[in-house]
Amino acid sequence: MTHVATLISAPTTPAVDAALAEAARARLAGTAIDTLASGIAADVHFRAEPGTEKAVAEDLRQALAASVDVVVQRIGARAKGLLIADMDSTMIGQECIDELAAELGLKEKIAAITERAMRGEIAFEPALRERVGLLAGLPASVVAKVIAERIRITPGAIELVRTMRANGAYTALVSGGFTVFTGPISKMIGFHEHRSNLLIEADGKLAGTVAEPILGQDAKKASLLELAAEKKVPMDLTLAVGDGANDLAMIEASGLGVAYHAKPKVAAAAHARIDHGDLTALLYLQGYRRSEFVAD
Repeated sequence: MTHVATLISAPTTPAVDAALAEAARARLAGTAIDTLASGIAADVHFRAEPGTEKAVAEDLRQALAASVDVVVQRIGARAKGLLIADMDSTMIGQECIDELAAELGLKEKIAAITERAMRGEIAFEPALRERVGLLAGLPASVVAKVIAERIRITPGAIELVRTMRANGAYTALVSGGFTVFTGPISKMIGFHEHRSNLLIEADGKLAGTVAEPILGQDAKKASLLELAAEKKVPMDLTLAVGDGANDLAMIEASGLGVAYHAKPKVAAAAHARIDHGDLTALLYLQGYRRSEFVAD
């Protein structure tokens, strides 16, 4: 067999039962089914031509007509040695800048700009400067309140990072957001390091500016390449995950680039897309079984 198709459903709504896995095996003319988590994830081994992975995955996704993610990969070393992850709407369920804006009654206005930037309709860097400018005068102390009251870690984030770490991988949170958020959030989840933008403060308030150069799409890709070289991880053993247009470069450059509940442009370009599962899906993609997950 040359390939493996991984079927994944949300843990809260298990859908990968024996019948679905057998339907996938029959569609692929596969030889074996390997259950990774009962009702949630399974591998189907089969033979396919190189370069057909995305097309085969899409065909199977349509044929199964279920709330199940399908990712097809060539059989080989699946466990990755480097994880580069976006933060907003990926490792957490919110966009931090939008939640800051809510403290000024500007969430709707700023969220609209955020959405356009994440869809790739406008350039990320000027959009960030515009949004930060609207936050001028907001007390810097509000950040702690926002983290405590508004920010929620995405289900599966802790298991993803800590399982990979327990198996020798290096993990980095690389965000177009701000260090005041990535610092505490990276610690909550368990990342080795974090990289993001610096909000300028003056007299205990946000100045309405961000330090240059802005960490955007190119810087995210540069972080991937830099850390892969530094940690001596071959590119095919790197994993990048994100949801927005500023994640595209790192997703496309990585060994396995995953669009997580992503904007259409990102989902179309990524090697793999997760629309239903939580972040533990990225562990199943690497061949981990549920019994191997680490949560603390």
